[in-house]
Amino acid sequence: MGKNLIQQRRGRGTPRYKAPSHRYKFKMVYPNLTNEPIVGEIVDIVHDQARSAPVAIIKLKNDEFFCIPAPEEVRVGESILFGSNSELKSGNVMILSDIPEGTLIYNIEKFPNSNIAGFCRTAGCSAKVISKTKEYVVVQLPSKKQKKFDPGCRAVIGVIAGSGRLEKPIVKAGKHHHMKKARNKLYPIVSGVAMNAVDHPFGSGRGRHMGKPATPPRNAPPGRKVGLIRARRTGRKR
Repeated sequence: MGKNLIQQRRGRGTPRYKAPSHRYKFKMVYPNLTNEPIVGEIVDIVHDQARSAPVAIIKLKNDEFFCIPAPEEVRVGESILFGSNSELKSGNVMILSDIPEGTLIYNIEKFPNSNIAGFCRTAGCSAKVISKTKEYVVVQLPSKKQKKFDPGCRAVIGVIAGSGRLEKPIVKAGKHHHMKKARNKLYPIVSGVAMNAVDHPFGSGRGRHMGKPATPPRNAPPGRKVGLIRARRTGRKR
């Protein structure tokens, strides 16, 4: 059948395809909510290999430390407020029900008090609060998709810093390779039809032509199962 496919080699978990997670220093979590706003101070803004945006390290009065993606227009020594009744200021953390419509936000929680912020965390991006009801808050994500969140979910006011990171040209392929490898991404990504026959079932042939159906046989061995696996239908919708 030839050599293993890239996805098969990655699945083995060898060092070549492992993410260097031992270098990922900071975890993005929020402090627990209280009735009164929690005051923190930005003690440093640093780079984390796991993220494209700079990380703001925030120290609370009880000597606890928390990290959030650094927003634009903040500096070291500036105060950050966590919780309800906070001021509508860049960097402050509020629940969605207290944020006015049309406000730019980022680092949005998936569920209330879950400390898992899974939406809008890339450098230079932001989401927007569109509308609010008692049951949910509608937020427009950077992809223009609108998603409903629980009103108790937390988010940071403002826009994430680092928006100009894509303006500098990469120039060399080796630099691009190391940038991708830092986050367990492959570069370059080669299509199957551009490979040799020993590397992929769709390889070889005259020109970039598969030479066989994109849907593999149901009893095909693992090295042959590429393309439209168990497709219910193929072709154009009539």
